[in-house]
Amino acid sequence: MSEFADVLRSWRDRVTPAEVGLPAGAGRRTAGLRREELAALAGVSVDYVVRLEQGRATNPSPQLLAALATALRLTEQERDHLFRVAGAAPPDTWARPPGTSHLACSGSSTG
Repeated sequence: MSEFADVLRSWRDRVTPAEVGLPAGAGRRTAGLRREELAALAGVSVDYVVRLEQGRATNPSPQLLAALATALRLTEQERDHLFRVAGAAPPDTWARPPGTSHLACSGSSTG
């Protein structure tokens, strides 16, 4: 789960509050999302996000992984990687996060 913790922290750090409709706020130590912000966006507790990032939480559910992928605005390939490093099979379907182009999530086919 160490790789899972590393990629989760990395992706949290790259998403700015503005990208997800949150105010940037003053006095931020990082340009990325705070744990509290990710937790709120994914619908989980801050404590659980902390345990995931510290590698203390094991076997996150596919529903949680999907919620994290959506909150972090991951592409289909990134989402699949998140599932794999968590020890889960990536889902067959992907609902793209708002603002993500179909080119970034090119796994679906159209007619």
